[in-house]
This record gives sequence, C-alpha cells and structure tokens, in this order.
Amino acid sequence: MKLLEMNNVRKGFGKTEVLKNISLSVEQGEVVSIIGPSGSGKSTLLRCATMLEKMDSGELIYFDKKAAWNDKNGNCVYAKKNELKEIQGYYSLVFQNFNLFPHFTVLKNLTHAPIVVQKRKKSEVELECRELLRRMGLQDKEDAYPSQLSGGQQQRVSIARALAMKPKILFFDEPTSALDPELTGEILSVIKELAREQMTMVIVTHEINFARDVSNRVIFMENGYIVEEGSPIQLINNPKSQRIREFLRKLD
Repeated sequence: MKLLEMNNVRKGFGKTEVLKNISLSVEQGEVVSIIGPSGSGKSTLLRCATMLEKMDSGELIYFDKKAAWNDKNGNCVYAKKNELKEIQGYYSLVFQNFNLFPHFTVLKNLTHAPIVVQKRKKSEVELECRELLRRMGLQDKEDAYPSQLSGGQQQRVSIARALAMKPKILFFDEPTSALDPELTGEILSVIKELAREQMTMVIVTHEINFARDVSNRVIFMENGYIVEEGSPIQLINNPKSQRIREFLRKLD
C-alpha cells in the first residue's frame, strides 16, 4: 500500500529551481534513504513532503488523499485547512537540529502536541510518552530541560516526540549531522530498531553504510533531479551512474 506519492514536483527559490520534476512513492513498511551531495535538493524535497515548503507545481498524496495538485494553469493548489490537518496527522518529521522547546521539560516536549493538537487525554499521553522515553534510554530525564542534555540525548527526545504523534510515516532530515561520531551511533541504532519494527521512514542522510544497512531503497539526488534509485546493493555496491561512483569514492 502506498503511503506517500509525490508526482512531478517542482520547487524554486527566486530564479533557482531546486526540485526539477521529481516523482517518488513510498510503500507501507518501507525505509527509503535519500543521499547525494549538498545542494542537491534532498532537504527541500522533505520540506515539500511535510508541507513546510509549498510546491510550485506537482501532486502530493498521502493514503490516496490529495494534499496538493495542479490547477488548470499548472500552479499548485492545496486542500482545505481541515483536510490538510487530517493529512498532517499521518506523518512526523525529525529535524537535524532537534527543534525542541527550550522552556519545556523533556516530558512536556513529548506530550504537548498530542494533548493540544490531537486532543488526547493527558493521563494516557503521559503514560505512552514515559514508555517512549524508556525505549530511548531516557526514563530518568523526563524532568530535565533540553539545555541539560547532550546532543545525542536531545535527538533521541526529538525522535520520541515524533513517535508520540503516532505517525504512519516518519521523516528524518540528516538526523546525525549535528552530532559527533560517538553520538551518531546512538541515533542510528534507534532508527535501525524502528526499521526492525517496520516503521515507514524516509531518511535524508550522508551516512552511506547506515543507508546500505537499513534501507529497502536508496535514492541518489543531484542538481534537483533523482539520478538513480534502487536497492542498497544495486545503488551503493553497484551503481550504474559514473557520477554516483565518484560521489561514493569521495566518502570512502
């Protein structure tokens, strides 16, 4: 079952076209990693998928529900506010710089949106969020503030916060880029565990070995295009494109 479809997506900033007619889909339970050089459009693609940026043209569909499509003039229009709110409940995004509320405790960072946005019962949400913190190895940090945590701990809190919304699909935008190598391993092991649980995920990453280990499919982007996509064995171990071979060689 397709959870996400993006068809013929274009996005520019000023005169610079960042996404050039990109199409992709994500199946339930699939882990898709997006790799490529800086400036290739990876993060912009994620921001369009999560409606943090508006597409210039193209289609955005979750669970067969259209969030955005082209009008008769070829311009992108979005669904009504109440429809978008329902669609936004299908996904969560984990940012590279954590984006935690500094004035909230760890527990309140997790419980705030489920209680305020999803109107769920406080007692039920707190119970679930404490369990998420236990899974992340942070059960003793619920009363701490983000400034009192290491970068790895903050990122684990932000993953728990995303999971607290009970998303059908989880997006990660370079989840380890703000972390040193030792803390990177912590976060990658959390994501690997989610993959074992068959959480549907789309991960923008520069961690090639991780992408190879965890993904069902890898997409290579450059200059706003999808250059190649395929299984990790196919794309990372045996890419068709000379450009991908050069890119991977530089990372060795």
